[in-house]
Amino acid sequence: MRGETRRERYDSKAIEAKTFPVSLTAINFHCDENLGYLIRTAACFGATAVNVIGCIPDKKELRALSGSLVDYIQINQFSTPAEFIEFSRSENIELVSAELTEGASNLEHYSFDYDKKISIVVGNETTGVPTQILVNSKIIYIEMPGIGYCLNTAQTANIMLYEAVKQYKKQISFFNSINEKQTPVLM
Repeated sequence: MRGETRRERYDSKAIEAKTFPVSLTAINFHCDENLGYLIRTAACFGATAVNVIGCIPDKKELRALSGSLVDYIQINQFSTPAEFIEFSRSENIELVSAELTEGASNLEHYSFDYDKKISIVVGNETTGVPTQILVNSKIIYIEMPGIGYCLNTAQTANIMLYEAVKQYKKQISFFNSINEKQTPVLM
């Protein structure tokens, strides 16, 4: 495997790679590295896309930051939160925002609803998720029992996406096991 280039490994894995009805959304990150990490996470866990509200760095820079995975993930750019919200409504995408705010649900007890596509929204490193998006979202927080107060935004996306995909796979496995156990009715 290491005899192949990174691109050759990605190309051969792409044949069997799975995608899930979930995307990641970033709000105008200050650090380009965070967007690169988000793209890498999305590609590794099978997200359908990365949505960016605000600026996107040069693709050459993102290629280096994402381990070249920027070439394998759909990136959608939006100028404003309002434009992103309108897109999400038109595509029947449920927004699930990660934010430390009153009324947020603990990720540990949250069940993602796969009756529609979802987008996990992570905020700007300083200002978080805009209120305009929060009022149109389910709001989740990640419990942190240690001394630290908040995670890096890319780290938050990693944890949220991992949990969303884990729940989706468990749900699909459950329904597949039910279908396999059903016996045909003979008439």
